[in-house]
Amino acid sequence: MTTIRQLMVVGAGQMGSGIAQTAAAAGVRVLLHDLSPERAKLGLDALMSQAERDVEKGRKSAEEAAAMLNRIAISSDIADAAGADLVIEAIVENRSAKQDVFRRLDAVCAESAILASNTSSLSITEIAAATGRPDRVVGIHFMNPVPVMPLVELIRGLATSEGTFRAAESFARSLGKTPVEAGDSPGFVSNRVLMPMINEAIYCVYEGVAVPEAVDAIMKLGMRHPMGPLALADLIGLDTCLAIMEVLHQGFGDPKYRPCPLLRSYVHAGWLGKKAGRGFYVY
Repeated sequence: MTTIRQLMVVGAGQMGSGIAQTAAAAGVRVLLHDLSPERAKLGLDALMSQAERDVEKGRKSAEEAAAMLNRIAISSDIADAAGADLVIEAIVENRSAKQDVFRRLDAVCAESAILASNTSSLSITEIAAATGRPDRVVGIHFMNPVPVMPLVELIRGLATSEGTFRAAESFARSLGKTPVEAGDSPGFVSNRVLMPMINEAIYCVYEGVAVPEAVDAIMKLGMRHPMGPLALADLIGLDTCLAIMEVLHQGFGDPKYRPCPLLRSYVHAGWLGKKAGRGFYVY
């Protein structure tokens, strides 16, 4: 079974940085890659700020935080993946963009390397088809925020080998996560269930049934959800929510997955949620 000593994470945004932090905290050496040095540096800066908060709140000792940060280096050259045992792609939820990344990784990575996608809805089989090693491609879908959420959804593509899947499973467990297998179907299980609920919550606002605060209060107080669906949508990113709903709608061809027009309007307006300072709430 492949031993993961060196990890590259492609994409230094919220999810990619969270994956890097979690892996480094578990003792793995991590290269955090993004297209530009500036974006990669921003990702590392966010991790440093988070480490400082963890020390201040007693969640980590200063020594633990320093050791974690020392295991992370940044990269803006995809060729740096040549030394990685595992590469996890965590870029925008767009099929062609992901396939392009996998083509480039396939050209530079060692034959033994495993290529994984953190996609939250797209077909692992289609992503793997962009490479010459579909047997070494697997879905490793972390939940947001990565350091806190225990679940990792594992997805086999049509050609994913048993060895690749078991290596991914073992890696997830080594991070203290609980891996659960889901089929290679649009949205897998997590977002096939979650996103329609969020979309329906948005319809409640769109149709004037309730204001966002009321929708979230009802779901938190009545259904014991730790966060209301609209606050959660803002955290995930409304552009990501829209992309996933479009994958579900196109993949199943069922009108029940039609994205709410209000969601589409907010994305077009640039109101993408917490990362943009405004979504259903103002931050």
